[in-house]
Amino acid sequence: MSPKVISAVSPQLTDCRDLINEALAKQKVLIVTGNCTVDYEGRAASRLTSGERVLMIKADGSVLLHRRSGYEPVNWQPPRCQFRVSIEDGKLLSVVATRQKPKESLRIVFDNIAVAMALALDDEGEFAMHVTEEQMKQAILLEPSLVEPGLKLISEETKMGDSGFTDVYAEDSSGRLVVIEIKRTPASRDAALQLNRYVVTLRKRVSRPVRGILAAPELRSGTSVILAKLGYDFKAISPEKCFQVLKPRTDARLSEFL
Repeated sequence: MSPKVISAVSPQLTDCRDLINEALAKQKVLIVTGNCTVDYEGRAASRLTSGERVLMIKADGSVLLHRRSGYEPVNWQPPRCQFRVSIEDGKLLSVVATRQKPKESLRIVFDNIAVAMALALDDEGEFAMHVTEEQMKQAILLEPSLVEPGLKLISEETKMGDSGFTDVYAEDSSGRLVVIEIKRTPASRDAALQLNRYVVTLRKRVSRPVRGILAAPELRSGTSVILAKLGYDFKAISPEKCFQVLKPRTDARLSEFL
């Protein structure tokens, strides 16, 4: 049975080359830190001059190159890359990651390596996405149909006098104004009463019908009774659905590094 972790501190280039090739062959996670230059050619072209960085190659063949600060990689390649590892002029270690569709190449050349690690990671855990209340609001602003088909956004965080600010202010398909109060966790009696304060304030300002909607994953015990008495609606909005709306925008930001 091969060890879970193989590491080398200040390794010789040949030893590091062998460690990298073994990690790639066995689909291990590879981490290399050292001084390097980086060249990318493909849908664009870029050049990163010499500096100390962290190279990570994951088991699926994806590549990320990080600088000493910032959470996003300065260069990256998606999964299923093909790799070529070689020693150049006896003093440089070259790692080239290529893809054919689209055709592109990322070349990382180390002149000094501080640490190299190959890790066999076991990870079968399930991922649960937890978004914030603000992120849920942003998802609803981007896709109002999460709450109700035909809903049209008017504004966000509209001030309702001393009552505070509404999360979302909209108009439904029948032309009625809608005040939406958003909660990330099961909504309580206090959330229903807060919504009521906003609706009462708005009804004093306008001559149009005004609805109230409480949007949350679920309701706490007794909250549905209060909503029914007040004449407001509950819309079940899951954080997971909000995440699916927001995710393409997150991926789009990452694609800027291509």
